[in-house]
Amino acid sequence: MGYITSSPAPLGVLADLLASAMNPNVGAQILSPIATEIEKQCIGWLCELINVPNNYGGVLVSGGNMANFTAFLAARNVKSAADFKQKGLSKTKSELRFYCSKSTHTWIDKACVLFGHGTEAVKWIETDEFNKMRLDKLEEAILTDKQNGFTPAIAVGTAGDVSAGAVDDLNEIAAICTKYAIWFHVDGAYGAPAVVLPELAGLFKGMEKADSIAIDPHKWLYAPLEAGCTLVKNPAHLTNTFSSHPDYYNFSQQEGGRETNFFEYGLQNSRGFRALKVWAILQQAGRNGYVQLIRDDIALAKYLFVLAENNPNLEAVSQNLSITTLRFVPQNLALVDEEREEYLNTLNKKLLDALQKEGEVFLSNAVLNGNYCLRACIVNFRSSKKDIEQIIDIITARGQKLLRN
Repeated sequence: MGYITSSPAPLGVLADLLASAMNPNVGAQILSPIATEIEKQCIGWLCELINVPNNYGGVLVSGGNMANFTAFLAARNVKSAADFKQKGLSKTKSELRFYCSKSTHTWIDKACVLFGHGTEAVKWIETDEFNKMRLDKLEEAILTDKQNGFTPAIAVGTAGDVSAGAVDDLNEIAAICTKYAIWFHVDGAYGAPAVVLPELAGLFKGMEKADSIAIDPHKWLYAPLEAGCTLVKNPAHLTNTFSSHPDYYNFSQQEGGRETNFFEYGLQNSRGFRALKVWAILQQAGRNGYVQLIRDDIALAKYLFVLAENNPNLEAVSQNLSITTLRFVPQNLALVDEEREEYLNTLNKKLLDALQKEGEVFLSNAVLNGNYCLRACIVNFRSSKKDIEQIIDIITARGQKLLRN
């Protein structure tokens, strides 16, 4: 429960074995016609599952970083000058700027370093007490950059941040992006599948307006590693960015070149058959199955929060989607104010280190409003209430042992 690694669905494991045995190269349709059709259908089903229009297209990739990178590069190509592909960044008249909340995953930093913009191109927007992006600060940053001669290019909304599971106000971010002609990207690598729950659909309102979305089937759709996906409202933006046709590529066989060659949709030329495992378990579980599985994970996270609330040595901090954060706070702690918080931060960090080292339970950390917290993310269809109860017991016992020492 430390990061966001699910237990793989058995049918996905079997499909992965079959895909490895067949070993098709799903880079060009002529090399793997059936695998290509299965990937296309899989992408369509993912769109349907997360309630976005069927005009979206996309490509399966290795995971969240690559899904976000792929969308980033497509967006950059759209927002750059017409001759950008020929002349590159060095000839760009106006520097691009990218906006995301302070709780956004580090992929955005990586993208700006690896693709030549530098970390100063990222504008980290303050979050509110619920870990959501502050819209007033977003608009303020955009206006400031425009006044200083920069080009606002991409705004990232997070659908389930990695620390606390918070979902940004996607609808309002979409409106701001429309107002300033900015590419709207949603990082839904973890949380996007939760939109399948009728009771949570309103939380994700606006995701269907995104220019691009990242989603990881190997997280909350229980696919075996590796399986990420980039979805783009206008798939032509992918091919305009990544397509290349050297003389030794003889892949366009159909009249008019209407075939789908996935090497034109992303960074890879040779590609494995990732789609089969995702396609198989989407068929097996269906929408109703995922509603039940995801709802169960969220219920367990809420149960963990309630147990922490009712434990005299624990403080329940936050609960969003299937992520719960808490702290070990010993009873009768005499310290106050800054000294107390500094002590608790140190204590909980040492407690987490001990828990990870001893191996009975693997949690990670989140820093929320300056507080160092223990963090559990439940994306395992095999988890049970008994597991949650044992986690509370283990944290409490190890925390008391740490105090005694």
